[in-house]
Amino acid sequence: MKRKIGIVTGTAALLALAACDEEMSASEQGMPAVGSASDLSEFEGARAGQAEGGLQALGYEAIRSEGLTTYWFNRDTGACARITTSEGRYSDVTMLPAEDC
Repeated sequence: MKRKIGIVTGTAALLALAACDEEMSASEQGMPAVGSASDLSEFEGARAGQAEGGLQALGYEAIRSEGLTTYWFNRDTGACARITTSEGRYSDVTMLPAEDC
């Protein structure tokens, strides 16, 4: 009987670990904790160097730059964002119509 309990307990433990693995947070999966494929407004105030990878992970690519302002476009969703950098941070994040990118 002890052996059956040990096998059941071990199996339950493995199932619990597998469930934890499937429930990884967005940041553990390489996705940023803020923003989405259609809205980047939550990136306002973020450090530009660190946030750029987050934009790319969400499917955005830099389309063009004008001084400290960069236009980011997500081809999958058609979302366009104008992001201005000041003192190393995203000081203004504005979502625009796709045609503005």
